[in-house]
Amino acid sequence: MGIILWLVVGGIIGWLASMIMRTDAQQGILLNIVVGIVGAFIGGLIFSGGSINDGLTLYSFLVSLVGAIVLLAIVNLVRRGSVR
Repeated sequence: MGIILWLVVGGIIGWLASMIMRTDAQQGILLNIVVGIVGAFIGGLIFSGGSINDGLTLYSFLVSLVGAIVLLAIVNLVRRGSVR
């Protein structure tokens, strides 16, 4: 059940981050899930000192969202040379 929850929450976080960064038209659901999961890992590294096992709380959701936004900003910077 844990992996399904990771995929669902990762998809939601990736979708929200892509809406904020205005890259939603370029991404499909699979890329949204990847961005959400990798963003959660990046957010955990930034805010929690490497810990990603805090459970599903509002704080962990927001940390994951910020991590996904940072990931999309880095991808935009590499692709276009500027952050939108």
